[in-house]
Amino acid sequence: MFLFGRLLPREREYFRLFDAHAAEIVNGARALAALMKGLGEGASDLRELASSIDAIEKRADGITRQTVQLLHRSFVTPLDREEIHKLISAMDDCLDLIQDCAESVSLYDVKRVPAEAALLAEICVGCAERVQQAVAHLANAERNGDTIMRLCEEIDRLETDADRVMRSAMSRLFRTERDAIHLIKMKAIYELLETVTDRCEDVAHILEGIVIDVA
Repeated sequence: MFLFGRLLPREREYFRLFDAHAAEIVNGARALAALMKGLGEGASDLRELASSIDAIEKRADGITRQTVQLLHRSFVTPLDREEIHKLISAMDDCLDLIQDCAESVSLYDVKRVPAEAALLAEICVGCAERVQQAVAHLANAERNGDTIMRLCEEIDRLETDADRVMRSAMSRLFRTERDAIHLIKMKAIYELLETVTDRCEDVAHILEGIVIDVA
């Protein structure tokens, strides 16, 4: 049912769009991780990284629009129409949060971040990479269901790791940070970083549902 060889060109286009969007999620997560690493090391000018995240998010928005437009034009779809819309919307939410985090760094004029921020950003990269890998198997979901489910389980574990890191980071922040304004800024940054992993987990749950439907 979901093998590429049995799909019409328009049906294959959905999977091409999913793959393209997932690649942008990885690009955005890696740029965010580089931004947090730079802030942790005291880099003075990270505007290029922030700009790159804006550009990545705009490209992903374009892919989302293409997917929705294709959905409106298609009579036959390779997956349930609602699942297609839910999946591309959830993927877009991942990049929206990545952009929100980068924008907050600029808006709050954050000049330094603790090591935990970079660690959370690296966990975001891990989640994004597994989203990309799972989505790449989606066209053959019937055959690759076990692989998709394994990757979704890994995303769940990474999201749990992010929760743990954020709790530890918050605890240290409130115990040691004497600058109340910086404390408020970092609390917001930590929460945004952790929410990126939540949104990746949302994508994982949708993918799990698709696999169950085709089993």
